[in-house]
Amino acid sequence: MTSVLDRAAEPAVLVLEDGTRHTGRAYGARGTTLGEVVFSTGMTGYQETLTDPSYAGQIVLQTAPHIGNTGMNAEDPESRRIWVAGYIVRDPARVVSNWRADESLDDALVRDGIVGISGIDTRAVTRHIRSDGSMRGGVFSGEAAGLDAAEQLRQVREAPQMAGQNLSSSVSVDTVEVTPATGERIGNLAVLDLGVKQSTIDNLAARGFDVHVLPQTATFADIEAIDPVAAFYSNGPGDPAASDAHVALLRRVLDAGLPFFGICFGNQLLGRALGFGTYKLPFGHRGINQPVRDKATGKVEITAQNHGFAVDAPLAGVVDSPNGYGRVEVSHIGLNDNVVEGLRALDIPAFSVQYHPEAAAGPHDANYLFDRFRDLVVATLNHPEGASK
Repeated sequence: MTSVLDRAAEPAVLVLEDGTRHTGRAYGARGTTLGEVVFSTGMTGYQETLTDPSYAGQIVLQTAPHIGNTGMNAEDPESRRIWVAGYIVRDPARVVSNWRADESLDDALVRDGIVGISGIDTRAVTRHIRSDGSMRGGVFSGEAAGLDAAEQLRQVREAPQMAGQNLSSSVSVDTVEVTPATGERIGNLAVLDLGVKQSTIDNLAARGFDVHVLPQTATFADIEAIDPVAAFYSNGPGDPAASDAHVALLRRVLDAGLPFFGICFGNQLLGRALGFGTYKLPFGHRGINQPVRDKATGKVEITAQNHGFAVDAPLAGVVDSPNGYGRVEVSHIGLNDNVVEGLRALDIPAFSVQYHPEAAAGPHDANYLFDRFRDLVVATLNHPEGASK
């Protein structure tokens, strides 16, 4: 296991598309990386953040100042690799001090080719993004750190915007993967993998589903082929407005009367399937301390979130689905900025939330939603005409 101190203190620079520059030290792999610079407010759980496929295409800044002290282990990854486009920290841990660690964070970043930067004022970058919004950026280290400033800025400004990108193909499985139920079996569940996390699969299996994780290219015939009792859309990266095929597939699912649950990206796609629009947030919601109010109970949940887009739907009252799926209500609201955090269809068995009830690194306030989904599926199987009411 290699200490950060064993590596040379090579220079690196973070360049934002507005021309802002922050000089620091190379961290992780050396080279150039480009992406949307976003910040995550979690004080812990960096391994889960790094391996969350929803972060594909994004350079993640940790607002917590000290990162890496517990290293990386083989038990906690949310997927098969680190997905962030780049990584920004202020003070990387000098040594790993946790008995569960298999390697240092620095070594893991190098192994997966993740270019990072340390030793910069992450508070200043965070305040800048909160003021001006998330923007494209680049981290340049090794030979790339010596490039002319104008050339570095040119590369950043020529990188693709997050808006308009469909990134699910880069993170989805290629073939069907099945996880058997660990709880009392209910039936087969079709999970469309748009960037699914392992903790989501584990939670669904614990509720009695044989979890069939399908590639994002799956058709309705592929879903029908597993004889499902329900369908699920996972979290994932990219712009929901660029996922027309997934919306069309979801409409087939709803038309067939299959119970549906969606989280994060799945919430945005349910919104589109019901007939609502989506829009890009100024700097998104990322971290494990986002407050959300459940309108039905008035209870405030502290939630884990990772999204840069949101559903555009009326916050108050019950409205008719523009696409003809009956009555719909916004079920949860984000308390920081009044963003739609959940949808509930009242005339079909479908609901979704914008946050992460699986939250492997915590909090677990919203884990009950998996029970709610199980209950919805069981009720639909027993009383298919009235389960959603």
